[in-house]
Order: sequence, then structure tokens, then C-alpha cells
Amino acid sequence: MLNHAIRTAGVTTLCFILGACAGSRPANLGQINTTLAPCPDKPNCVSSLAPATDEEHFIAPLSVKNETETLKAIQQLIENNPQALVKISSPEYVYAEYTSKWLGFVDDVEFLIGESGSTIEVRSASRLGYADFGVNRARIEDIRNQLAQ
Repeated sequence: MLNHAIRTAGVTTLCFILGACAGSRPANLGQINTTLAPCPDKPNCVSSLAPATDEEHFIAPLSVKNETETLKAIQQLIENNPQALVKISSPEYVYAEYTSKWLGFVDDVEFLIGESGSTIEVRSASRLGYADFGVNRARIEDIRNQLAQ
């Protein structure tokens, strides 16, 4: 009986800890007029709207010929990824949550058709922690490479 109680307490604690890795969705996500929120002052975010001189956060936007078709292709890539879930989709904006296999950390990823019509602005940020070990940058570059094929 005591072993069962200890095991149950351990499993409950582990579930609480892992659940805490998800964090809450930031309130500043989404299309804000015609732009996306800036990256926080931590190295766990990349954005095409960061100043190009900010090497830690800046990543090039996705160059496109047909922004609507490209946004649909991005949404399909996300839907084909078992660790990702599209949460918001509109003709000019896609928001998805990516959950890591280990510990269930959640990253918020956004795509917005740029004002020029020839780019898709991107933002990928970890909800929790300080560093992301390049995961957000690698994710956007992977999507860029898949779109190029």
C-alpha cells in the first residue's frame, strides 16, 4: 500500500512538472495591425521583423511568389508535423504551437503575409526558459528549405 502511494505521488509530481513546461500562451501573440510582436530580450526567439543588426534574433523573412499559396503550404507542413498544432489560421496569418518530445516545452510560431506581398514574416519563440540552443532558428530554416523543394 505504501509503495502504491509513493508511486502515485511520484507520477503525479512528474505530470505536474511536465505540464508546467507548456507554460501559458503569451497574450501578445497574433497579428498586431500589420506586424508581429517583437522578440523578448532572451536568445530563445527569432523574428524577421527584428532589426537586421540584431544577429541573435533576426532571421530573414520567407521570400515568395504567391503569398497565399505559400501560407497554405506552410500550414500543410505544420499539420504534417506530429509535434505541431495549428491554433489560428486566416488568409494572411498562421499561428502554431510546437511541443518538444522531451519535457513538453512549447514554442509559439507565427507566419504573417508581409506588407510588400512578396514575403512572409516569421516569428518563432520559446515560451519558457532563456536559451533554446538554436531550435527556433533551425525550425524556420527547415520550413524555408522544405518550401524551396
